[in-house]
Amino acid sequence: MFEKDKDITAYTTFGVPAKTALFAEYSSVKELMKIYRSEEFRNNEVLHIGGGSNLLFVNDFNGLILHSAIKDLVRYDKDETNAFVIAGAGVKWTDFVDWCTASGLAGLENLAGIPGEVGASAVQNVGAYGVEAKDVIHTVECLDTLSGKQVVLKNEDCRFGYRDSMFKHEGKGRYIVLHVSFRLKKSNIAEHLDYGPLKNLTESLGHTPTIQETAAEIKRIRDAKLPDPAKIGSAGSFFKNPVVSRYFYQEEMLGRNPDIPCYPVDDHRVKVPAGWLIEHAGLKGFRIGGAEVYPKQCLVIANAADASAKDVIDLSHHIINKVRENFGVVLYPEVNFIDTSIDVTILGSGTSKGVPEVACACKVCRSDSKFDKRLRASALVRTHGLELLIDASPDFRQQALRCDLYHVDAVLVTHSHYDHVGGIDDLRPFCADGALPLYVREDVYDDLGRRLDYCFRDHLYPGVPALDRIKIDDRPFFINGLKIIPINVMHGKLPIFGYRIGDFAYITDAKTIPEEELEKLKGLKVLVLNALRPRKHFAHLSFEEALDLIKRIKPEKAYLTHFNHEAGFHKDIERMLPENVHPCFDGLNIRIE
Repeated sequence: MFEKDKDITAYTTFGVPAKTALFAEYSSVKELMKIYRSEEFRNNEVLHIGGGSNLLFVNDFNGLILHSAIKDLVRYDKDETNAFVIAGAGVKWTDFVDWCTASGLAGLENLAGIPGEVGASAVQNVGAYGVEAKDVIHTVECLDTLSGKQVVLKNEDCRFGYRDSMFKHEGKGRYIVLHVSFRLKKSNIAEHLDYGPLKNLTESLGHTPTIQETAAEIKRIRDAKLPDPAKIGSAGSFFKNPVVSRYFYQEEMLGRNPDIPCYPVDDHRVKVPAGWLIEHAGLKGFRIGGAEVYPKQCLVIANAADASAKDVIDLSHHIINKVRENFGVVLYPEVNFIDTSIDVTILGSGTSKGVPEVACACKVCRSDSKFDKRLRASALVRTHGLELLIDASPDFRQQALRCDLYHVDAVLVTHSHYDHVGGIDDLRPFCADGALPLYVREDVYDDLGRRLDYCFRDHLYPGVPALDRIKIDDRPFFINGLKIIPINVMHGKLPIFGYRIGDFAYITDAKTIPEEELEKLKGLKVLVLNALRPRKHFAHLSFEEALDLIKRIKPEKAYLTHFNHEAGFHKDIERMLPENVHPCFDGLNIRIE
């Protein structure tokens, strides 16, 4: 049932070499349920892939990869004009569209030639030439991995958006798509011909195009613009089109190049085509190693000559830097980087007053060492292509500028004390593409609603950060497929959260940790834990108490944070700690492979 050390290069369209520790393919729901109940599923990080058309494995995957081979295809004629087709998630999308057009079923012909599988059509809401999958998807049948039950989601349950659905957000990692049901029209006549190069198709053919002729024309157009996946690997569009304010576009970007095109998003924002920016940054055909900016479509990074993941990543970074240098905007990848390593930056390692404290002349507060300058506690976690902020302290603006932060995917809030949420208003630069998710306890949800009510109104004042408060409890949850485990700890008498992400955990402001929560911390590679000072405090761990907890949890390494000035000089703290325990400092980088 499970293959070990499986080469998965052929399961992605990039063709970049990669392996996985465990691999399983299933051809029925019964086989999937057997996998779901196995120890391999319970004890490993699980990634479900389809056609692999939007993935880049940065390194080998140390977990379990699943792939659907459910390929059944059933047609039900509803009436004289409509038919339902239920397709297994593992059916190749191009084969499915070809089958529908050959069967005289209209609605999907504009989506011909798109790589991937049927399951991905619902996840990605694939679209092209004026048509999106959501226009014809009726229901999506899934396995809910939290409950272990099969569920059928209606079109509206999937919350489809532009190249988006709930399966890419809170549903990612939770739902495994089994079948997709499409509602199609019994017709051979194409209807959606008002988009771009299709506008002249009727004139060039001399008659109204059939769905078969439309599909063939779209394949021809795609083949002329994009690499042939049988010869050149790619993930299609590598970058998202950036969204900027109208003011920035008019005053800054047009000042650099008056020909930059844009498309309106709303009254205050515009979308700029990333391919145009890349081409006019002089990068058409540019190569690093075997990775190339595809000359016919600069939005594509192609595997032109046995590219490694490093080649692709280095080229993407070069593109981002050159576009930023030339036009002042930052491009973000549309491709999912599958990287199980964890990179942590300690943005602040101080307590609520920071170090030095205001109006204090003690020797620590007067220290010239940069290691004794501590902003209020927060951390940035980079993993699986995500950038997650743990708390937004009142010093967040300084912290973001120090580490050249240009993107945040979500914020994990530990509790609502001001030294952990006072920088939330400074999150506004990260809300350009939509509301930024804040994962919060119920009490924090209510507290932020009172204190920052202007951020959560139905009609936001222009410029106010657009934030989406998402209530969480002590159950695990997913952010774009990444499993997050809340850790209940007591801050004096106040219950707050720490968080475990893979082999890393971050706990701040704890005084005690219940026994059942300590179980969640077993097997850690790195633990970051608060330790206020040597002497005891009613709501914070002291040095001795923190070290006792570390002995019980037994992480491979531990780092202490949330110091006040009584903690002493950084160099002295370092000397007094055990070999596998270190004091945090602002800007500390921790790498977990």
